Order: sequence, then structure tokens, then C-alpha cells
Amino acid sequence: MGDVLAGSHAAWEFESDSVLIRYERGMRAPKLFAALGERRVPLAAVEGVSLSPGRRGTVVLSLDLREGADPLLAAADGQLKEGADPYRLVLPAERDALAEYYAEELRGLLTATGPAERFLIDAPEVPLAFKAYDAKASFDGRTVRFRWFWTGASSAKWKAGDQSFDVAELTGVEWRSPEVFEGHLRLLRGETPAAQPDQDPASVVFGLGYGPVHESLPFAAAVLAAVRGQRGTAALVPAPARRDPADVADRIRHLGELHAAGLVTDEEFSAKKAELLAEL
Repeated sequence: MGDVLAGSHAAWEFESDSVLIRYERGMRAPKLFAALGERRVPLAAVEGVSLSPGRRGTVVLSLDLREGADPLLAAADGQLKEGADPYRLVLPAERDALAEYYAEELRGLLTATGPAERFLIDAPEVPLAFKAYDAKASFDGRTVRFRWFWTGASSAKWKAGDQSFDVAELTGVEWRSPEVFEGHLRLLRGETPAAQPDQDPASVVFGLGYGPVHESLPFAAAVLAAVRGQRGTAALVPAPARRDPADVADRIRHLGELHAAGLVTDEEFSAKKAELLAEL
């Protein structure tokens, strides 16, 4: 079609095989929209199109995606608030006839139904990083890393040390919104997690402004897409990177503080110190 329909915080460009959604980056736009920038939605990922009354004299044009077509929605698992749904376009009510026209045009192009066998919409681009309450999480497309914060990480996580997970090790991602109690990001490795997220070295916890949706959800979606993408292929495990000496010195200093506070035994302190020194 080649037409553009602009609404609140986004504009949809209709193409013959996809809808390109460009999000507004203004102060009033949802932060998730600004973080995403744009999303290209192939029509093969869309199961339906709906038009419904909105709030305060508006109508809402929505893309109803096939289950499993989008890594962002798969990671969100139904936890996104309505206003942060990236596939809703809010328009003034007087434009409902125009919105209905585009809805009908899109419906006429749809052919796929049912769950998708793979992700059809691209994941957010890497590298990605965000600050959780107890760690800095980073992802380069192949490896997830957690670096614990002295001010937030539990003694169990400090004893385990900073964590590194190749996507080939993972089976999935569990994201619990920071807008609810006990929000966290957990990396799944097949077994049922036994520890609470604040005690699990494969998890980071949110709260107090840490791990906001617009940072942690795109991160979770990118990891999930990488995990799904490597299934059935032989993943290459990169050689472990050598640590920065300054970073090692910082970790040993924190370890010494834990030891002085009685949270780490003499044996644990010696073993962990030797482990860190060996990474130089």
C-alpha cells in the first residue's frame, strides 16, 4: 500500500508484505517505544487486525500477532500494560473511518493463522545492558554476563562470583516485570530453579527503579531469540576472555570485605581469590 498512518506516539507505514512501525521518542511517549525505535512486522506474523473504541475520544487499531511470532511478546508473557503495547495505534475518534479502511486492507492480505514455528519479528539489536538491583547485566549476542553489585547482591551470589552464560547453555528466559512484586530476570537451563531469584546466580532482581521495562524486556527478548535461534545447531563456545587487572583487584577487595564481615570463610576466601587471580 505504501501509505502512512500516524497516531499517538507512533506511525504505521503499510507495505505489501509488512507494517513498519516507527515510534515517537518524545518525553510523553512510553519509554519502551523509544527504546525499540521501530519494528517491522511481516504480515506472516499477523493473525488478525482489530479496531476498538479507546479512551477519551479515541479509537485503537491493533495488530493481533500469532503466538510465538514475536520474541518481545514471548518474553513479556502477557505482562505488558495496555499503554505499552507496541502493536496498538491510538487515533482520534474522528479518524475511525480511515482506520477501518486500513484494517480492512490489512485483513485482505493476511493468510497465516495459528502459532508460529519460529520468531518472525526481529529481536532488539545487541549489544544490550541494564542495571538490575543486584548486578549489571550485559549481552553481546552470544554470552550473557552478570556482574554483581556490592550494595545489592546476596552473599550467595558473591560467593558464586560474577556469572557468564553462553546461549548454548540456556533453554529459555523468565522475565517478571519490575512493575510487580519480586520482578526479576532468570536464565533457564532446563532444570527447575530451586533458589529464589535473589539467591540464584542465574538471576538478577529488579526494584527501586532498577531493571525498568524499557531496558530489561528488550534484553530478555534478545536473549530468548538467541536461545531459540541456536537450537538444532552446534554452538561455538568462545574462549573465556581474560579479565582486566583493575577489575580483578576490585573483586578481590570486595571479597575481602565479605571475609572481614564474616560472610565468607577463610577457605572460601582463599579459593575464590585464587580463582580470580587465575583469570589474569
